[in-house]
Amino acid sequence: MTVTLADGTISDHINLDYAATAPCLAVAADAVNEALPWYASVHRGAGAASQRSTLAYERARQTIGDFVGARPDDYVVFTRNTTDALNLLARSLPANTTVVGWAGEHHANLLPWGSSAVSLPVPRSAGEAVDGLDAALAGLHGPVLVTVTGASNVTGEVWPLDLLTEVAHRHGARIAVDAAQLAPHRPVSLSESDVDYLAFSGHKLYAPFGAGVLAGRADWLDGAEPYLVGGGATAFVAAHASNGQVSYAVDWNSGPARHEAGTPNLVGAVSIAAVCDALSTADRPALAAAEEKLVQRLRDGLEALPGVGELRTFPAGHDRVGIVSFAVAGVAASDVSAHLATHHGIGVRDGLFCAHPLSRRLLEDASARVGADLGLSAVRASVGLGSTEEHVDRLLLGISELTR
Repeated sequence: MTVTLADGTISDHINLDYAATAPCLAVAADAVNEALPWYASVHRGAGAASQRSTLAYERARQTIGDFVGARPDDYVVFTRNTTDALNLLARSLPANTTVVGWAGEHHANLLPWGSSAVSLPVPRSAGEAVDGLDAALAGLHGPVLVTVTGASNVTGEVWPLDLLTEVAHRHGARIAVDAAQLAPHRPVSLSESDVDYLAFSGHKLYAPFGAGVLAGRADWLDGAEPYLVGGGATAFVAAHASNGQVSYAVDWNSGPARHEAGTPNLVGAVSIAAVCDALSTADRPALAAAEEKLVQRLRDGLEALPGVGELRTFPAGHDRVGIVSFAVAGVAASDVSAHLATHHGIGVRDGLFCAHPLSRRLLEDASARVGADLGLSAVRASVGLGSTEEHVDRLLLGISELTR
């Protein structure tokens, strides 16, 4: 891909916005192209195309279940994205469930739980997060769900999921993880971590075809009213007329179909499965190590520039995936991203990254560290499988031009 820069020259386009939407892997596109000639109704036809589509859809469910280490009695439910998956879980909670989370979550994991959720303050360290959760759960009774990001979409910092899960289960609570930013960068396993629910999006996992996943414990999902009502969710519907009024008696399906009403997104399902299969056979430790080098190169370069402050929640050396957010004193974040795009062909994100409370807090912290006002929004650079040292260096060059 090439773009035309402000001076009229042609340049390669550099994508450093993987955290928003990752590019499509060839295996995902190939899986879609293979499925399309046979595209037909899923679960609703006896013809060869319908049967083949149904098989592809359910095979995709199994492949994704294997990728996330689903337990034998877990469900893998297809959704539109992580936001949809977490809203589905919020609609499936037993009556009087208390939800406990942190004020620094992405809006998708902050807003679905309602105003009655317990919102813990943003911790300064992983240990503070664990201790704060322990204290918050001590006085709670009845069903409790802890909800937390796996890796921050603002800073890339990885949260201490093993310790948080242990604390939650010790208090009889369940835990749900927003893995939208974690799953593309690190292995995730329900069975190994004992996390109860996991949500992620295809479009952040190199499968941008409009599908996501909620995977986890079956009982709450089977005990809830369907997230969507309509064909596919129903096992039996009968009409009853009385006094001129018609009512309907409905028996809902159990299993994933209960929450997958309507014609499912076959293309999205098979594309996610193809990427999961490819990542399962890849050398993920080597990929993570290469990504870590790129992130450190970027962070070191930013630290060397005057008036540039990095956003972070935890201490500087904390584990993170390929996301770095920063701001430049005296230059609006929108101007930084525009300069990078028009003069260097680099795509990044600017704003508050759908995590407004957290981003504002971290901008204040970064301003204090730099000793300058960094403004009201930030720039986010995120790397992935196609990122190189040259990409990072061109980004740093573009920012350095703004700091002179």
